[in-house]
Amino acid sequence: MGVFKVKYLEYEAKIVCSTSLDPWHNLALEEYLFREIKHNQVFLYLWQNQNTVVIGRNQNAWKECRCNELEQAGGKLARRLSGGGAVYHDLGNLNFTFIMDRTKYDLEKQLKVILEAVRTFDINAQFTGRNDLTVEGRKFSGNAFYFERDKAYHHGTILIDVDVAKLAAYLQVSKEKIVSKGVDSVQARVGNLNLFSSEISIESMKSALMKSFQELYGKVSEPPIIVSDTTFPLENLYKKYSSWDWLYGKTPNFDMVLSTRFPWGGIELGLTLANGLIKDAKIYSDAMNSHLIDRIALTLLKLPLQIDLIVNAIRGINVDQEDQVIIDDLINWILSGVI
Repeated sequence: MGVFKVKYLEYEAKIVCSTSLDPWHNLALEEYLFREIKHNQVFLYLWQNQNTVVIGRNQNAWKECRCNELEQAGGKLARRLSGGGAVYHDLGNLNFTFIMDRTKYDLEKQLKVILEAVRTFDINAQFTGRNDLTVEGRKFSGNAFYFERDKAYHHGTILIDVDVAKLAAYLQVSKEKIVSKGVDSVQARVGNLNLFSSEISIESMKSALMKSFQELYGKVSEPPIIVSDTTFPLENLYKKYSSWDWLYGKTPNFDMVLSTRFPWGGIELGLTLANGLIKDAKIYSDAMNSHLIDRIALTLLKLPLQIDLIVNAIRGINVDQEDQVIIDDLINWILSGVI
């Protein structure tokens, strides 16, 4: 196993590094580690993908990525478990994932690992917005989060020397999203860290992250062992992440499509009707809580197309305080007369 570990206070901390550049393998490994995490464990998983667009759990692949152009260039599309928006990966980008027993989930501490590592290069990095790490207003890292019962993960990108022209060529970012960020284009919004330091590289960033992780989660004396493609039994998970159904899913011809954008993310609601009832409901969104988006869509099934019944069904979904804003915004949107 490509791991080194130490028991420190109440943590068993591990660092895992993948040598694969295949996004389907690396996402399969990420989920494998997530499924295998034990009580009081925290993993830092470092990985890279070559020429890849990774979309969020609930996003429409065709609308987020110029899939044909990507495929013709030998690239790959991948879909992750977490919510959030689409990102472009190449070898100028380093991905990180914190995987842990949910009781050890500490976003501030996890972000501190990244920020402290970047600041060792005299770069003043900050956490801004809902999920971005920035330097002087330029985004170098997008973060996303996934929770399931007693487990959690937080992952993101670190743009060091990414081909920004390809990023702009393959990603189809909505005009509404660009306007909400107050910039003219995706190229104007993102920035590689090597713009701010000539000393930074993928390898030096890896070393800085490992050091920062060890300082915050426990000193590790053993050298890391690199994970190869054959270290874990990933065949079934690989089939999942590389399958058409997972990547693209069904794209039914909806009878009604409604879309808008909120501060927490965009939403496109597609409804198929039969005999006055909602036969099928699909929500595409870059909202962070992928589970909630799925639950909202399921709640609408078999309901009559009546505003009061739809609103009451959505209002009845049990959520925590943080996600209540999503429920409230959807209800107000529906009550505004969109249906």
